[in-house]
Amino acid sequence: MDHDLKMGHGLNKNSGADNGEQIDDESQSFFRRNARYFFALAFFLLLLQDVFGTHGLVAMHRSKIQIQAVQAQIQQLDQENQELQQRIHGLKTDPAAIEKIARDRMGLARPGEMIFQIPDSPNSHAPQSSSATPNPKR
Repeated sequence: MDHDLKMGHGLNKNSGADNGEQIDDESQSFFRRNARYFFALAFFLLLLQDVFGTHGLVAMHRSKIQIQAVQAQIQQLDQENQELQQRIHGLKTDPAAIEKIARDRMGLARPGEMIFQIPDSPNSHAPQSSSATPNPKR
């Protein structure tokens, strides 16, 4: 009888160990059976990250568009800068350009010349009414 108790007790220990091994086997077989799905899910998540992530394809496309816009701006500013450099050079070296600015903007004239200023349009001045008071300083 003692022998049976020892064996029964020993079987309980073995059955407990078998039960733990059986759970490990079940979980391992679950992962083995579904490994393809886990890899497919991981691959899909990485693919989403590559397309829509911070440094993904969409962000790279957006960055390329911004780079093209900035390059176009730089090209436009370079062209404008060249034109201004040419104008500066002309103003420094061409006396006719300096004279034109002095006449047009400052109203200067050469000695002996008279300047007559004609208004651009007749409607540019306020119309005078017939009932206006005469100038008392005549």
